[in-house]
Parts: sequence; structure tokens; C-alpha cells
Amino acid sequence: MASQPSPSDLRRAKYARRMPAALSELVGPEHGTVRLPLHLAWSGLTTFDLDQPRLRMSYYRIVLAEGQHDDLVRFLNRGLLVSLWPTLRTLISRDVREVWEHSFGELAHSAQAAA
Repeated sequence: MASQPSPSDLRRAKYARRMPAALSELVGPEHGTVRLPLHLAWSGLTTFDLDQPRLRMSYYRIVLAEGQHDDLVRFLNRGLLVSLWPTLRTLISRDVREVWEHSFGELAHSAQAAA
């Protein structure tokens, strides 16, 4: 008898379907003010100044948790993601973190280097 996938396995599969093929696809803004659409920022702040560290971190948390593939490539920036990852990985869900680090060894290595 086949066992049912766990809720965590189902969440990871959902996040994995959204992933870009490469971090180089992430061409979002590095600086300035960005307004997220309501399907991403549905519970609160929608405008983020990426030059403000706390707002930038909130923005990345929201996009990683709520974004579909097109949102990820549009709103995330490869360089910022890699530089923020050692801290950001502690602020997102385990499922999101594991999918991103499994998909992109560069993120897992940056987290290990910062430890």
C-alpha cells in the first residue's frame, strides 16, 4: 500500500513547480520603490523601498512565499537574493528554504559560508 505524501511534501512540490530554471532568470529590481500586486501582498503593505533593509527583507519574504514563476523572475534579483540568503533563509518557511537550496546549490553554499 502506497503511503500518502505528507503536508510538507505537498507544499514542497507546490513551491518546486514555481521555480525558475536558473538564478540568472531573476532579473527584478535592485533599488528603488516597488509595488507588489495584490495577489502577492494581499495582507498589508504593498509598496516596498528596496533601499531600506527591513522593507527589502519583507519584500523578499513575501515574493518567495506567495510568488508564482513569473512573479519570482520579475520581482526577485539574483544578486540581492544571494546576498540576503544567509539571513533570509532563517525568516522563511522550512519548505521554501529547502526547495530553493535543493534547486540552487549556490544558495546552500552561501548559507554555509555565512555560518
